Amino acid sequence: MSEKTIAVKAQKVDEVADMFSNSVSAVVADVRGLTVAQADDLRAQLRDEGVSLKVIKNKILTRAAEKAGYQELNDLFKGPSAIAFSKEDVVAPARILKKFSGTADALELKGGVIDRKVADLDTINRYAALPSKETLLQQLLAEFQSPLRSFMYAVKAVAEKREADGETTETPAQETASDDSKSTKAEASDASTTENK
Repeated sequence: MSEKTIAVKAQKVDEVADMFSNSVSAVVADVRGLTVAQADDLRAQLRDEGVSLKVIKNKILTRAAEKAGYQELNDLFKGPSAIAFSKEDVVAPARILKKFSGTADALELKGGVIDRKVADLDTINRYAALPSKETLLQQLLAEFQSPLRSFMYAVKAVAEKREADGETTETPAQETASDDSKSTKAEASDASTTENK
């Protein structure tokens, strides 16, 4: 093997090791048997959520995983291996690959890294069942908004009941202004009475 070839392989190992190090999750899958159309569809779905899918030789994967501190993954690198890397969304690779495997029997999940920790297939499957980050944020926002919405409805109901009962709905500021007006009128009346005397 020439020095140039060795240098190229070493560079490739460094690149893949960086992918592992810079990703919050990386899911290993066997993609043998996927058609070209299926592979393209899978890549597009992953890309839409910021996930990149790489098919890498096992020798390079083994060295890169060791360099990144994930040597426990090496048992997964048998047969053609594809890895879905995500730099931000911990759940996306597992969720998308698991969902896709439901329509493409040729796709088989093996294991990987979740939240920068080596994860077995059971852990990958548990994370795959979680909703997307956007859905989680929407659910959280709905939880925050629910008490506020209930409070607003309660305030509105009280105001409507007061109006129905014929009560005034003056604010404290309006009441103060009204009291000041009455006081001024009383003072003017007293002054007028004094002058007449």
